Amino acid sequence: MDISNQLKRGFRRTWFYMRSFAIYYMPKVIRRKIGKRTLRSLTDEECAILQKRVDYYVKCTEFQQPQILPCRISDYRYPYGQKQKFGTYFLDLYRSLSCFPIHLRFAYLFGDITETFGVPTIVKSRPIGSVSNSVLLKLNSERHFQWVKDSIAFRGKKDLIVFRNIVNQPMRALLLEKFWQHPMCDFGMTGTIYYKEHPEWYKSFMSKKEQLEFKFIMCIEGHDVATNLKWVMSSHSVAVMPRPKYETWFMEGTLKPNYHYIEIAEDYSDLIERVQYYIQHPEEAEAIITHANEYVKQFQNNRLEFTAELLTLQRYFLRTNQIPES
Repeated sequence: MDISNQLKRGFRRTWFYMRSFAIYYMPKVIRRKIGKRTLRSLTDEECAILQKRVDYYVKCTEFQQPQILPCRISDYRYPYGQKQKFGTYFLDLYRSLSCFPIHLRFAYLFGDITETFGVPTIVKSRPIGSVSNSVLLKLNSERHFQWVKDSIAFRGKKDLIVFRNIVNQPMRALLLEKFWQHPMCDFGMTGTIYYKEHPEWYKSFMSKKEQLEFKFIMCIEGHDVATNLKWVMSSHSVAVMPRPKYETWFMEGTLKPNYHYIEIAEDYSDLIERVQYYIQHPEEAEAIITHANEYVKQFQNNRLEFTAELLTLQRYFLRTNQIPES
């Protein structure tokens, strides 16, 4: 990673922690007033749009035993001194939790979650397609919700596919095994459990700006979602991937194949054929980019994002029988 990228990332993380700890040390009575004022500021149109998202995030049915939920808001404290803090997760959750009465109870689990639970649980990620107790919230946002300003039009980019990432899962290893030497693919791993077996796969870090010189960017799931999918969909390049299996606050399960991204087979057998088609039909690739950019816009308004978080938690407390229906 070059110096400029290190500085940008360092500044972004520093600003995130400064802002988040300012919220953490703010009196809760002020936070609750901010939450109420934010919810009152919604127009009818904004409310209708956000309620659809909340319906998607909170799919759990009514839960009759809130007393068994393990944590109270009053007991939710930053884990100073713990080896594994999940600091960005904690602070993201605190931002919206602190706007609610401190006696309310909840369950949460941080990290890359691919399972479901017996009680309604707040998580960053869950499997797509099932009604479950996994309630999605915007967690680890500093890492996952980054956008790019892309100054290169699709037709001005290289007719190539790029992939740079940690290779920590068999599906990513399969991609490199099949295509690391293909002339249309600039693929490489930047850190991996596979390094000793395949040192030839290793390539140096490539910044987002460098990757945006390519028309096609691979977005392959790791432990859960493909982290780069969000910024790729905000660019003038096209995301290429098999149909996703996991989803986050970004609602990956609502993405339409060949409308928001180029869908390929899970074994990558049609990768080159699919990409060549869009090289020959650039107007169709540009339509995908337009749809992807439009999709991303719903996550770029900070006020509405915070309001959606509040509405999601409000629904969570309603479904767990802790607050009355308004």
